[in-house]
Amino acid sequence: MHSQPAFTCKRHLFDIPADVTYLNAAYMTPILAEAAQAGAQAVAGKLQPWNTAVPDFFDPPQRACALMAEMIGAAADDIALIPAVSYGMAIAARNLPVAAGQKIIVLADQFPSNVYPWQQLARGCGAEVITVARPDNGDWTMGLMAAIDQDTAIVACPQAHWTDGSKVDLVRVGEACRKYGAALVLDLTQSLGVMPFSVRDVDPDFMIVASYKWLLGPYSYGFIYVAPRHQGGVPLEEGWISRRGSDNFARLVDYQPDYLPGAGRFNVGERSNFMLTPIILHALETLNDWGVAAIADYLATLTDRMADRAASLGMRVADKAHRSPHLIGLTFRGAVPEGLTASLAAQKIYVSVRGNSIRLSPHVYNEAGDVDRLFSALGKLI
Repeated sequence: MHSQPAFTCKRHLFDIPADVTYLNAAYMTPILAEAAQAGAQAVAGKLQPWNTAVPDFFDPPQRACALMAEMIGAAADDIALIPAVSYGMAIAARNLPVAAGQKIIVLADQFPSNVYPWQQLARGCGAEVITVARPDNGDWTMGLMAAIDQDTAIVACPQAHWTDGSKVDLVRVGEACRKYGAALVLDLTQSLGVMPFSVRDVDPDFMIVASYKWLLGPYSYGFIYVAPRHQGGVPLEEGWISRRGSDNFARLVDYQPDYLPGAGRFNVGERSNFMLTPIILHALETLNDWGVAAIADYLATLTDRMADRAASLGMRVADKAHRSPHLIGLTFRGAVPEGLTASLAAQKIYVSVRGNSIRLSPHVYNEAGDVDRLFSALGKLI
């Protein structure tokens, strides 16, 4: 039996100049160079639309759903294509019952696309949005578990908090939701592809993800997992391509009341998206081939190195038990030094600031040298 080769930096597969240190994947990642070529070929294809055949409308997006299903342990029919997290959240909000007096639980400082829909839903039905306070020890899971009870209708949360990567144990949260009959809605935009996740283990009602961050995909392309128990629900659109027999263009006027099976009814219109689909296909094929667990282990070596270097500069970092492998916040004991990100950017080092923290988010194109270059620069600025 042969052991798997060690995961190594994949910078050579990206178009990142040698003097650039990009540690801002939580903002947006570059796409793979080969994916860019596939996208360019797809754009060129629009020059000659007579070469676009009927299967081109259906086969590539179905392949994208199958690849996403492979990543999360679902069936391909459980996945639909969406243009944004907000679109997926609107589907979830439309299809989950909430009664007056019930609770919808979110995390403090959660990303707005997973808050606004619940505020609107609560106003409309007399429910209440409950916000779990940021824990001093970084343990969101305990805070969530304490808030879930028999009055809870929905828990809406991420796997990794977008501001600093502090993580949620979704398996335990899923168990609590099932115990009390609450629905679980997940936005995994800041973790899917670099943190292992399985719908079999967590059993969410809906899982939603945008592709332009950790999935190395394009903007305006995402996925929604719809648990089988909700697949008979109400879609946001009544598009032709989500109906049975839609591949028979000659008979589209034979209006069909039946939807595609599984989550097919929830697909966004124009889901074929000829120009973007080849990019996400290459990205998902590559990530699945590498393996999410291997990627997570590799990135953890970088964030551990960041945590050690930050401590040496007197910065605060969440305990390893409560932080994600790919996204870490380094908190200043006072305010963030003025002009910090601009000073780093002038040295071609790219990070984000969220509150009083530097948010560092490496991906597979980073290595230890990037970490050392960042902290060498930080040491001179703080």
